[in-house]
Amino acid sequence: MVAAALAPAAAAAAAASPVEAPGYLWLVPGAPLLAFALIGIVTRPFRRLSAFIALTAMGTSFVCALWAFTAQLAAGPGAPQSSEVAWFVTGTLRTFITLHLDPLSAVMLVVVTTVALMVQVYSLGYMTGEKGLARYYAYLSLFCASMLGLVLSRNLLQMFVCWELVGACSYLLIGFWFDRDAPAFAAKKAFVTTRLGDLGFLVGVVWLVNTSGSFDFLEIQARIAAGAIPPATLTSIGLLLFCGAVGKSAQVPLHVWLPDAMEGPTPVSALIHAATMVCAGVYMVARLYFLFSAAGPDALLVVAWIGGITALFAASIALVQDDIKRVLAYSTISQLGYMMLALGCGGLTAGMFHLFTHAFFKSLLFLGAGAVIHAVHSNDMWKMGGLRKSMPWTFATFAIGSLALAGIFPFAGFFSKDEILTHVAARSTVLFTFAVLASFCTAFYMGRAVFVAFLGESRDAHAHPHEVPWVMRAPLVILAALSVVAGFWVWDFAKFVFVGEPEEVHFHLGFAVATQLVPLAGIALAWGMYVRKSPDPDALAARFAGLHRLLKHRYYVDEAYDWLIDRVVMRFSAAIAWFDRRIVDGAVDRVADLTQGIGGSLRYLQTGRVQVYAAAVIGGVAALLVLARVAGAR
Repeated sequence: MVAAALAPAAAAAAAASPVEAPGYLWLVPGAPLLAFALIGIVTRPFRRLSAFIALTAMGTSFVCALWAFTAQLAAGPGAPQSSEVAWFVTGTLRTFITLHLDPLSAVMLVVVTTVALMVQVYSLGYMTGEKGLARYYAYLSLFCASMLGLVLSRNLLQMFVCWELVGACSYLLIGFWFDRDAPAFAAKKAFVTTRLGDLGFLVGVVWLVNTSGSFDFLEIQARIAAGAIPPATLTSIGLLLFCGAVGKSAQVPLHVWLPDAMEGPTPVSALIHAATMVCAGVYMVARLYFLFSAAGPDALLVVAWIGGITALFAASIALVQDDIKRVLAYSTISQLGYMMLALGCGGLTAGMFHLFTHAFFKSLLFLGAGAVIHAVHSNDMWKMGGLRKSMPWTFATFAIGSLALAGIFPFAGFFSKDEILTHVAARSTVLFTFAVLASFCTAFYMGRAVFVAFLGESRDAHAHPHEVPWVMRAPLVILAALSVVAGFWVWDFAKFVFVGEPEEVHFHLGFAVATQLVPLAGIALAWGMYVRKSPDPDALAARFAGLHRLLKHRYYVDEAYDWLIDRVVMRFSAAIAWFDRRIVDGAVDRVADLTQGIGGSLRYLQTGRVQVYAAAVIGGVAALLVLARVAGAR
């Protein structure tokens, strides 16, 4: 049904020729890329100068992104803009470095540059005194440039290159404190896990290019609209491409890297989890939505089920986490599942709108958690308490972010979640049940985090919490304001067409009220358990010890991967090593031994005496004559 509805629009979109994009669009990814080069080559010994260069570049990118967004909004959905430079041309296969501006990329530019700018300003306070500050800002600049290049890509090769650069930068940022064991291990885990998904993504890219004969999205879309690629082939290609999204956007079963990524600096967590790396997978599915929708129901059905399972799976784990950053990490996995669920159910605009609103309140929550950690020097929520009095600004902004994430009216998350639930309810009762349960869990664990960390009395006698400086507080206030007002843009957002015709906002008062009761019930339960102690959380944990243990151990998925690696992968590797050592190397060694033996025997013939050599020649000639005579006699 989705494919049938989108087919005419896909053909029309494919036929549209983009106009020339304005020159300043190159500054969006170019400014942070230039900052990376300047810091790495020239200013690295100067920490403050390096920070100034990175902030100036990010500010320039932000202004140009807003300018481009405004221009695209005024131009309308039927007027995409592109600017390109030839990369290489081989026969009929042409590839360009292209900056493509359309409604989808314009929205993402605003999201990425806004959050990145807030994170870089916040880092001035959070990373004060850090020796590697210049290196930190260089990595941030390259990370942002890579993500912006991915967003503006109009061809698969450029997207893949930027996709891999984003992964490499995440490795560098998660392992920023590489001299510590935990961050170094977390960086390697993130890199290796996402590579598993990227393998499928690469195979899908090669297959799609080989089938369509082009890297360009518009050309591929035109050929799909013309029916040049069979739906069965598109389904297989779509599922392979989706493997990359599963890895990058931390969907089950490749979600395990993201909670460990908390070992990096907290501003990095805000950037990775809110607007860059983890959103790359969602954006890729949205950018190639014409392919998924044309592939038939199977591809989108897989996207929907993986998203629905991920949303509930991660939300349930967050219920019992004690590390405030890990609560938010599992929350991110769950919300990414929500976005995938929306895309799989045909709600492209709903999924992208949730990505848009989620970027603001999730970055706010991570930066708020960083402010708390900066004040009390601990991630453990049970070592906090009573922070509302000593950190009123942080408390207020964190509470706003929590209400937005829980989907409470009138905060931003309410509008985007309501749109998703409406789409899911029309597609599958089971997936709708998953989404509602995940909504309840989200409200509960965020209520738990706020009540435990900010209410009551301090649980650490040695802690002397204090409000963070304004350089850290200002981004919190700005993001909190966006978390309040961004939801009201839903009506304008729906008109900002991503594919096909403008979508209507599916707001039904009765449905919205009914679904609003779910997060309110979650917050009420958290209030009862962690403020009034009725029911007592410890008593509940003891009563349901098996379930509590299962959630504490994150369904034993990490243990299963450890067992798989230790028992299967390592044994397989040992078998391969034995085969390589005994068979491959053994065969080469035997040939070498034989050659050495023959050479050792022949060396006795090398006496250096002319008489011996002459005798050998005469003997050889005589032997040849004898053989010739014998052969002639026969």
